[in-house]
Amino acid sequence: MIRAVIIDDESSSINVVKLLLQKYVPAISEVYTAVGAAAGIQCIKEYEPQLVFLDIEMPLMNGFELLEEFKDHSFEIIFITAYDQYAIKAIKFSALDYLLKPIDAEELKEAVARFLVKFELNQSQKPSYENLIYNLSQPAADYKLAIATLEGTSFYPVTDIIRCEAVSNYTKFFFKDKKPVITSKTLKEYEELLADQHFLRVHRAHLVNQKYIVSFSRDHEIKMNDGSLVQVSRRKWDGIKEKILL
Repeated sequence: MIRAVIIDDESSSINVVKLLLQKYVPAISEVYTAVGAAAGIQCIKEYEPQLVFLDIEMPLMNGFELLEEFKDHSFEIIFITAYDQYAIKAIKFSALDYLLKPIDAEELKEAVARFLVKFELNQSQKPSYENLIYNLSQPAADYKLAIATLEGTSFYPVTDIIRCEAVSNYTKFFFKDKKPVITSKTLKEYEELLADQHFLRVHRAHLVNQKYIVSFSRDHEIKMNDGSLVQVSRRKWDGIKEKILL
């Protein structure tokens, strides 16, 4: 039996999430609600949920400040927000789940399904929440990126990533002063996440950190400062050269 708590400062938003859970997610057998952060804190203490749907933007105390009241919490969180904003970037980098208002039923079902898998495997998200708090205290350029492998999830400074390479539907990361790692997410997912972090998609199989580019050649290759040579797509060549030379 899964207990869930929905915390939002808008009753209408709470009702939408509750109705969708009742209709589409039978695995959640108990749903409790709280309007505002103060009531949310009491609700969590009283019902000890396994899952909390937590609105980020609330008056007096936002969702992140509420979490400070539960530093050693055992419940998992699916964040809710009306804005695709700065906080969402930090959440994505920490590999945590969020839903955008208005709530989409399919996205809700998918987020809960991911929670249920982790719940069944008894996988704690605590390191991810700690990384989120760290990221929220830093400028975006200094974020740490959560990368999940078969050995578990580790967090790497974005500034230490030299390049990423597509390996079938997986992505291989190459770092400064660290061994490469492979994760099951696609290169396209990381391209979207790192697009404004000075990463360039130079080929269907290659995403590179612009600051580590040493030189480029007439053979449509760029040399990285770790000595690796990366092929550049012919159709991207002129645009990539222009960006490198800026």
